[in-house]
Amino acid sequence: MKVCLLYENREWVKGETYYDSASIVQDLGLNTMFAVASQEITYENGAVKQVEKPDQFLAETMRSVMMVPLTTEEEIRYRQESVEDGLQHEEMTRELYRISSDVVLRWNDLGRGYREKMKLGSPIMRLTADIRVLHMFCEALTEIRSLLRKEEFISRGFKALREELDVAFSEEREASVRKILDDISFYVHGLEHKEDENHDTVVKPRIVFECGLEDGLKFSSMKLLDISSQNVRFFRRGSTRDKLQKFLNGRIPDSFSVTEDERILEQTHQLEFESVSYVMRLTKNFTREFQTFFDQLRLQSAFCLAAVQLRHQLNRLGMTWCYPQVCDRRDLEFEELREFIMGLQQRVNVIGNTCSLLQKDLLIVTGANQGGKSTFLRSIGIAQVMMQSGLPVVAKSYRSGIFPRIFVHFTRREDSEMNSGRLDEELRRMNGIIEQIGDGSLILLNESFATTTEKEGSVIAYDITKALKEAGVRILTVTHLLSFARRVHEETAGHPEAGVEFLSAERKPDGTRTYHMIYGQPELTSFGLDLYDSIVGGY
Repeated sequence: MKVCLLYENREWVKGETYYDSASIVQDLGLNTMFAVASQEITYENGAVKQVEKPDQFLAETMRSVMMVPLTTEEEIRYRQESVEDGLQHEEMTRELYRISSDVVLRWNDLGRGYREKMKLGSPIMRLTADIRVLHMFCEALTEIRSLLRKEEFISRGFKALREELDVAFSEEREASVRKILDDISFYVHGLEHKEDENHDTVVKPRIVFECGLEDGLKFSSMKLLDISSQNVRFFRRGSTRDKLQKFLNGRIPDSFSVTEDERILEQTHQLEFESVSYVMRLTKNFTREFQTFFDQLRLQSAFCLAAVQLRHQLNRLGMTWCYPQVCDRRDLEFEELREFIMGLQQRVNVIGNTCSLLQKDLLIVTGANQGGKSTFLRSIGIAQVMMQSGLPVVAKSYRSGIFPRIFVHFTRREDSEMNSGRLDEELRRMNGIIEQIGDGSLILLNESFATTTEKEGSVIAYDITKALKEAGVRILTVTHLLSFARRVHEETAGHPEAGVEFLSAERKPDGTRTYHMIYGQPELTSFGLDLYDSIVGGY
């Protein structure tokens, strides 16, 4: 039984992740997104009442799934359909996650895994645990099937899940499993009393065998004909009713009490164990069929639920999103794309940017300090990773190619973990990227090689960028290395076939930053004096 909400013909397995996914998470600030997506928001009268504590499993699931990129347009569309159904049927998504999580956690408490590896516990304890697991599976599957039947789905994933479950856990099969559970319920509940019409009752077995007798009254050629459980009145041992019941039972021909002789009692318990074990072996295929189902349902519904909760967080800030479209790798178009992670951190609706890069392999962004260049670059990186995991992106529209290999090279602050200079550290990271990068890759460079002189940094940036471009890599770079930017501009100006575009952080004549990126040739200054004036003017 497969879930197949994330992939059409296979379940989730941790496949090939992005190279240095830890740097992608760190440089794009994705941990913030994972954290807020793991928090449920409760409402009262349309207003936010409470933000619940983070669910660590949701956060880890979103991280794991997002770091394994989808590689085809069909895979992305399939995942998008499942996510959209999760959004449209929020309560169902929450219930699927709740039910599957409850099964997995309770199953772990019953010794799942350890019992097979270490053979912990007695055979009786293991058999009792198996019965409880079977009962738990049956109850959960009944609830899940009922949930899925109530909804109208648009996605192939949820439709297939409902159809497969209807076949794998049909009413006929459910009735068969429930009958088995009812028949052997004495083995788990035999010591549990319950009130029945004002009388204490206890669950007792009824086991019928066909067998022969050998010397010493030993059974031979045993065949189980029937096994069932029945509620009988429970009388306190030694009470008048208990004595009367024993007397009446003793009057039945060819009958005897198994409780009066310890050896017979022990053999009776062994007989019960063997009988129940035999019946439980008949359910092995059923249990095996659903062994991975609940793990997969928990993980895949968790991803959909994380998308639901992320949407609520964005709604609080008035941000809209869309499902991106796949296009040629050399094209990138978006309208009002926002770096929403900064908005989540600061609780504001950030400014969006609109851009159209058609048949471009290299984008160079220059301009005023504190003008939003790095934020703009991160917004593209975040959107690309979200697109390639089947999630919507925070924009009015977004079109891009698919890049299974995404690399980031952001400047890092010097810290105690650095064993060499910052330039050496940057070059070492770049060397690792170059060993992995290839045709059809995307790399984001943010202030790379700004840790040395402008002249030396420009030479390094030019040589590396030229080599990457010739290798078929798409490059998006933010830089203050103006010599590098001007050199590339001079070589490619008037040559649209070169596939190079230049953007600049907009700055008004009075020094105001709009945080919009505009088309234009690289400027000869980063307007650092604006920052100086703003600092000095404050004193």
